[in-house]
Amino acid sequence: MKKYCKFIYAFPLIAALLAHTACQANHPQIDNSTVKQLDINRYMGKWYEIARYDHPFERGMSHVYTEYSLLDNGKIHVVNKGLKNGKPKEAIGKGKQPHPIEYPGRLKVSFFLWFYADYYILELDEDYQYALVGSSSDNYLWILSRTPEMPKAQLDGLLQKIIQRGYDVSKLIFVEQ
Repeated sequence: MKKYCKFIYAFPLIAALLAHTACQANHPQIDNSTVKQLDINRYMGKWYEIARYDHPFERGMSHVYTEYSLLDNGKIHVVNKGLKNGKPKEAIGKGKQPHPIEYPGRLKVSFFLWFYADYYILELDEDYQYALVGSSSDNYLWILSRTPEMPKAQLDGLLQKIIQRGYDVSKLIFVEQ
């Protein structure tokens, strides 16, 4: 009886480990490491959305861009704009850089009360002309540019970096600008 009881108690742990292993095999680890240096002032301004993973809060939107501005208190004012069914849509939010020294590329953004989401700057052009943004998971990904279109060579290079990081480029939706 004792051996049977030990198995019953161990079964949930074994099942959890097997499920975790199977999940890891189906979803290989992504590299969501962020940039090591970020001049937050240079990052401010207008960024056009070149491509993104699909998610409900931007589904069906085109002509999407975001404007960031640094406030006196160090917080970031965020304005997302775009068109949905030909009508302008706007979302105003706030951002912050919780650990500017340790993790300069890890920001937090909120569009609702105090609920902040990860905003990881994964790649950033040395001239701050394009950026790759993700999160702590592989569910979110954006390609941003200072201009409504990116040169093909630049975009192709960024797509290669996305693949090397373990993201699925086939999930990208290229945004009409």
